[in-house]
Amino acid sequence: MVTLEPRGGLLQVREAWYEHLSLKPSSCTPFLEDNPAGDNGEQSIYRRRWPNSFTVLDDSEELFPNLSRQGRMSLPTSFLLGSGAAGGRGRNGRPPHYTPTTSGELRAPIPFTCGNETSSEIPACPRAAAASPSPSPTAALLLSSEQRPAAAQSATCPEYFRYIHSDLSPWREAGIAREAVERARGMATFRLVVVAGRAYVEKYHPAYQTRDVFTLWGILQLLARYPGRVPDLDLMFFCGDIPVVRAAAYPDRSEAPPLFMYCTEDAALDIVFPDWTFWGWPEVNIRPWAPFLEEVARESRRTPWLDRKPYAFWKGNANVCGLRRDLMRCNKGSDSGKDWNARLFRQDWGYANRNGFKDSNLAKQCTYRYKICVQGRGWSVSEKYILACGSPMLRVDTPFRDFFSRGFVAGRHYWPIDAARMCPSIKFAVDWGNAHPAQAQRMGEEGSSFLRNELSMDYVYDYMLHLLTHYARLLRYRPTVPENATELCLESMACTASGRAREFMMESMEKYVADYEPCALPGPFTADELAELAQRDVEMRSKMKKMEEQEEET
Repeated sequence: MVTLEPRGGLLQVREAWYEHLSLKPSSCTPFLEDNPAGDNGEQSIYRRRWPNSFTVLDDSEELFPNLSRQGRMSLPTSFLLGSGAAGGRGRNGRPPHYTPTTSGELRAPIPFTCGNETSSEIPACPRAAAASPSPSPTAALLLSSEQRPAAAQSATCPEYFRYIHSDLSPWREAGIAREAVERARGMATFRLVVVAGRAYVEKYHPAYQTRDVFTLWGILQLLARYPGRVPDLDLMFFCGDIPVVRAAAYPDRSEAPPLFMYCTEDAALDIVFPDWTFWGWPEVNIRPWAPFLEEVARESRRTPWLDRKPYAFWKGNANVCGLRRDLMRCNKGSDSGKDWNARLFRQDWGYANRNGFKDSNLAKQCTYRYKICVQGRGWSVSEKYILACGSPMLRVDTPFRDFFSRGFVAGRHYWPIDAARMCPSIKFAVDWGNAHPAQAQRMGEEGSSFLRNELSMDYVYDYMLHLLTHYARLLRYRPTVPENATELCLESMACTASGRAREFMMESMEKYVADYEPCALPGPFTADELAELAQRDVEMRSKMKKMEEQEEET
């Protein structure tokens, strides 16, 4: 039985959840990141996250038809409560995201110029900037879809946006004082302050590679895309892989220091923010998210799913974590002498860099029917890239989750793999998928469709906007520019960059001011909704595990 425990308005699945998954939280003792290539410290992108809920694919066409012999549950089509489809709307019950308000008019370009690039001086930030909103349009953004005027109605955000309320719930009642923000300084990589629409940063600790650079670049794109909509704010940001604000240290959750980072877990209170790779990862030649999605869609069409190799693929640094070393035992030709239907390859990022990344293009790794996702030392950015191919993702259980993966559904978007039984679990998943190609192919399509429809850059920016807007509302003081902070703008970052970093900045730069409303943020989950989601997820996993055990007995 799963134990549900209240946490700042949320119900969290605790130790019994790990016991159910046969996963020890310390199976890979982490601190920062994978360093896969040894000498040069290049870092693996093959890391992972954590599921939250589940459903079958559809009431009329279930993914697991044989579950009916085991007393299958009857579930609604929508896996998140209150997200049923609406008549006359597009996929996922929502109209198209953009509804331009400048009918017939040209879109306003975002000004940018590097001027004299022969100068070694850092370009000065232009003085003309959008004013900070007060109280409009920020207040308008916070209205529910029912409260908005009819002319201002916009599409409802994806359901995972509801976790914004959950992440900020520890401070909902008491608010956030300046002292609380400053208590996170020792853990933070940098401090970001936005005043009157301008961004200022004070750096405290070095980030790995260019994580901080591209995170800040993404925030500048948000300010340019939605001028005047980002309110004054003051926040601390940690660029690591492991949540550091431990819930156990703060019996009174309102006393926890608010700290933004890329992931969270049940035992942590960190505030989840989109990771830097959405704007590119130059050190390993991973393009910004929007062009990557276009490229991987083209590559996926080159090899239809039925023509792909009928095995599970993984490529990464196997030396960073015991869990990955265990995974390598599932490889064909391993000491076990068995074929577990896995084809696993070691990635040397140092060699890849010297070789011009010729064999490391993630968009071209769509030639296998199944793809494995396994964590490194901690949270992983790799999940969205693995899911993008349209091949079912075999996801080894892990406690870490980022902002969008909380919308994933076991049995719909991915196949959960028991970390304690990786080899037989992988073999069963592949055997089952090859025996049920229509259902397996649909799972792959559901995963890649989630990325295209729920994780476009439009929604990444809208998530950032809603999160920062609601965070700013909790501040109990007026943010001011720190004495040692430096102003950031498009020119000061892009014009001083070079090589692949500059290429990716230019490729991910927003070109026009948004002439449409952001999506409308749904309300928070209730405790009952969260409890039901967690219980459904457990029941689906139990049924899938039972299928596997029954297969072994035959």
